[in-house]
This record gives sequence, structure tokens and C-alpha cells, in this order.
Amino acid sequence: MGCVFRLTNGPKCPGTVAPTQHPSLQPIRYRMSKAAFPDVSQIKFEGPKSDNPLAFQYYNAEEVIEGKTMKDHLRFSTVYWHTMCGSGADMFGSPTAVRPWDDGLSGMDQARARVPVFFEFCEKLGTPFYAFHDRDIAPHGASLKESNAWLDEIVKLLKQGQDSTGLKLLWGTAQLFVHPRFMHGAATSCNADVFAFAAAQVKKAMEVTHELGGEGYTFWGGREGYSTLWNTDMKRELDHLAKFLHMAVDYKKEIGFKGQFYIEPKPKEPTKHQYDSDAAACLNFLREYGLLEHFKLNLETNHATLAGHTMQHEMEVAGAAGALGSMDANTGDLLLGWDTDQFPTDLYMTTQCMLSMLKYGGLKTGGVNFDAKVRRESFEPIDLFYAHIGGMDAFARGLKIAAAIRADGKLDGFLKQRYSSWDSGIGAEIEAGKAGFKELEAYMLEKGEANANVSGRQEFLENLINRYI
Repeated sequence: MGCVFRLTNGPKCPGTVAPTQHPSLQPIRYRMSKAAFPDVSQIKFEGPKSDNPLAFQYYNAEEVIEGKTMKDHLRFSTVYWHTMCGSGADMFGSPTAVRPWDDGLSGMDQARARVPVFFEFCEKLGTPFYAFHDRDIAPHGASLKESNAWLDEIVKLLKQGQDSTGLKLLWGTAQLFVHPRFMHGAATSCNADVFAFAAAQVKKAMEVTHELGGEGYTFWGGREGYSTLWNTDMKRELDHLAKFLHMAVDYKKEIGFKGQFYIEPKPKEPTKHQYDSDAAACLNFLREYGLLEHFKLNLETNHATLAGHTMQHEMEVAGAAGALGSMDANTGDLLLGWDTDQFPTDLYMTTQCMLSMLKYGGLKTGGVNFDAKVRRESFEPIDLFYAHIGGMDAFARGLKIAAAIRADGKLDGFLKQRYSSWDSGIGAEIEAGKAGFKELEAYMLEKGEANANVSGRQEFLENLINRYI
């Protein structure tokens, strides 16, 4: 699988990895090694009392919760793009990340070198799945033909990695937003040639996802929206987007791909408004264009908050429509107004997510996919492990807390009592379609006044949830 570089600076102590000196502080010396993370062994479950930062305190893969193992409930996935391609750059500063395996490499040389590093990372971390964008595993070529050839070369390496580690592909997707050709969008571009290029790119991405045994394929409209309506024919763009997705459905059948299709909502960024703005907007679009039976939603926490919702809200909207498919597990900073893609650590959020997930029968083809990146200041390779371990533990705790809440029954009992007027009498007749305005008028004229309301007990319920957390 080739050799990669590792760092040799600094002392080591139990449970930690030697710190790396940042290039701006001190020159870095490298030596060749067969492993990118030789100081990291398999991450194991050691329990809540462990103070080892390279061990799980709560994620016990084989622990059974509500009849399924944690591993099967959570279906953790590592993303290729942030993990291997994240540089720590932002709009105000150049890259900070120290990635020895990238040192001095670019183009296809860099793409080849990253593959064994990624599989080593995932194998040691213990995530059973991964996800990728086509242009993040292989670079853009000078033409579509060259790009496809480069992608095919890397896909062969991914297949070897999957075979040697047992890692599976959760879903693939096409990156249709970085290249300048997509400045006006891809499927919604005002340029028909760009639409055609995007279709060809998605066709290839679907083929390699199928080849790698992917359990799904995700459509994220990175630039499928507008910056101003002065230059936008919204109806025409939405029609084109629907045509694009119908073409994808047809080609999926043609190649025999059985994986689940997903739409990922996001309200803005990089455009002012994106057509897949939230779960409700996506469902409305899919229904309007006859696509709902072919798609479920891949929901992301940071996208939910940008849309003015909680992740639990988005999961409930999708779940109620039978469209809860997968999760991009991250979080944002509520004091910042953009997509920060931070690793999740909030137990209230993970508990809420797991309550909705269990309520709607779990993630069948989807998973908990860490579409998250380490902070710009967390530049050492070991920080990738610390971040993922914390996120996995946070969701494992959320799962256990959610299962305890469900087993106790107090929350469900309160909800049942709160809506009990709908279980019999006039409420049951309304829900069964046996009462209209005339019947309801006659009912209230005879009754005179509605029954007195009872308290919603919000504070009581918040205190109740605190007991579990």
C-alpha cells in the first residue's frame, strides 16, 4: 500500500501522542513509515471511568440497545472530504493543518497517497462506513475524460482498501459546486452545457458508488439556488432540477443500483437561497415533481440551525413523512452565522436525535455520518482521532439516554395524556373523517364551551429530561 510520512518530534506519555510542532514555529523532520498513525492502536471501549483520550467511554459497539447493537443503530461513517482534504484554511487565513502524508505532493500523487492513510484511520477508529465526493478522492482533470480516468484509478485503490479492512461505503456523491463551471449552479444552471456536464459527472459518480457497493447516493445542491431573483427564472430552474433527478432515477434502474437516493437540505451558503432549504421544502419539491417515492432525506445539524430549526425538528418532519434516511452528524456555533461543521458534543442534541431515530424505526440504509472538521487551531493529525472519538461517544450516550427515556415511559405517557381528547368522542370522529363543520357546530352549540385546557408542563418536562442526562 506504499509508504507515508510520520512526525518524530516530542516526548510521549501514556494515553497521549507526541505533539507536533507547527511549521510556523519549528522545522519538521520526517521519517518513512508504513503507518500514518504508528502511535495509535485500535481505539477500544474502556468505559466511563477511563481517562484515556484514545478510548471510548460510552461507544461500546456490541452493546445491545432496544434489540440492536450500538454499531447497528448508529452506523457511524467517516467522511473523506474533511478528514483527508481539510486544510484548516478559511476566508481570512491560509492552511494550518499538518498532514505529513500530503507533504510535497499534489494532483494524483497526493490522491494516491491519501487512500491508505484514510483506511488506516477508519480501521483504527472502528467506523464501519465512509462517504466521499468524487472530486475529493480524485482531482479535476483537464477534461471529463481525464477526470473519469483519474477517478477510476482511485476507485481501484478504494476497492482494495474496502477488501482489506471491511470498511463499507455509506454513500457517494458528486462535487458540483467548487469548479468555476458551476458558478451559476449545476442542475439549475442557466447554461445547458453545464447541466449536461453535471449529468455526465453524476452518471459516473453513481457508477463508481455502485461498483464500490455503496448503500446510498446523496444529492446536495451546493449552488442549486440564487443570489438574486433579478437574474433568475425560478420556475424554469426548479423544472430543470426535477428533470435532472428523474434522469438519475432512470439511470439508477438501468445500472441496477439498489442503494437509497438522498436529498440533503440546506437553506443558504454559498448561495443566498438554495432550493433544498429545509426538510419541508425538500419534501414539497419531491411531492410536486413526483419524486418522493425515490428519495429520502440526509439531514445535517448545522444546516438545520442555519434554516432556523433544530435537528430534532428536521428529523420529525422527515420521519412523519416516511423520509428519514440518514444524518450528517455535526453542529454549528450559534454565535456564528455560517456552516462551521464542528464535531457534535452536545448531549441534549444527540439525545433528541436518537429519540427521533428510535421513534421512526432507525436508520436502515443511512447512518450517522461525521460531516465535520477539526478546528483551524487543532492542526495535528492526532486531533482527527480526538474529534471523532468525542462525537461517537456523544451519540452513544444520546442513544443510551434516549432508550432510557423510552423505557421509563414518562414522556410518552405525558404525550398520550395531553392528546387524549383525540382518542375518543368528538376527537376520534374528527380524525376518522366522520365530522365536518356542520357536525362540529352542532356539537359546540349543544356543549356551549370547550373543555378547559391543561398545562403543557414545559418546565416539568425539561426537568424530567435533565434527570436522564
